[in-house]
Formats: sequence, structure tokens, C-alpha cells
Amino acid sequence: MEPRLNLFESEIGAKFAKRFANAGMVVMQSSLPTSTQELVSLRASQINGCGWCIDMHTKEAAAAGETAVRLNLVAAWRESTVFSEAEQAALAFAEEGTRLADAYQGVSDETWAQVRKHYDDEQLAALVCLVALINAANRMAVIVHQQGGSYEPGMFAAAAG
Repeated sequence: MEPRLNLFESEIGAKFAKRFANAGMVVMQSSLPTSTQELVSLRASQINGCGWCIDMHTKEAAAAGETAVRLNLVAAWRESTVFSEAEQAALAFAEEGTRLADAYQGVSDETWAQVRKHYDDEQLAALVCLVALINAANRMAVIVHQQGGSYEPGMFAAAAG
């Protein structure tokens, strides 16, 4: 599979990427734990089959100190013991917020109650924005066949500069 278009080399794509990265920085600078942000982004990217974003969020999580065991178990988080209750709630939220077409109501009341139990309003706002952003990023990368493997930690933050 060859990339169809390098969005970063297109004038419109480059402008959009900078603004998109700046929006992402708002979430990154929030009080939502970095590990939760990376786990949520990784899980949504796995669901959407986005190699570029899986590569990015695996490497960013590892650079932030996330363990290989936890990264390897994200896809099977329900069948593992390495995630806190708060992280499990965030991962369920990410899945339901990503699979909107699979559920008539999107995020269930049960999942909302679980994230509400563990995160304050600012963190919840960041979580909602994060799920929306990662799904948009996944869609752009999948549409143009942006391949994973070349991402280096810190590239996203540099794009916001």
C-alpha cells in the first residue's frame, strides 16, 4: 500500500495539520493524565486500523514511561489486570465514542457514569475532545494511506510550534 497523498506537503494540509496539532496541544496540556491520553488514542487507533496513529501513540506512550506490557494489552484491556478503574473507564469511553455507528446512543449512560466517577469536568472535556481528535486523525491518515513506522517521539508537539 503506497501513500496516496502527503498531507504535510500540501499547503492546505500543512495549514490544517498545524491547527490540528494546536488543538491537540490543548488536550495534551490538560490535567487528563498523559498515560490515559496515550492509551485512549492508541485504542481508538487500533479500532480504526490507523497504522500511523498506532505508531505515534505507542512511541509517545513509551517515551513518557509507559510499559511494554500495558501497551501490548491495550487491545485486550478487558481481559487484563494492568489498567486502573479510571483507565478502564476511559478505554470504554474511547471505544464507545469511536464506534458510534455500533450503538444508537454513542457513549452509554453506564460508561458515562464510570468516567464521571474518575474524572472532573476539565478532564472529561479533555477526554471528549481527545476522542474526537484521534478519530479525525485516524480518518485522515487512513484515507490517504499514511503508513506507520517512521514516527519519532515529539514530532506532534513540534508540528504545533
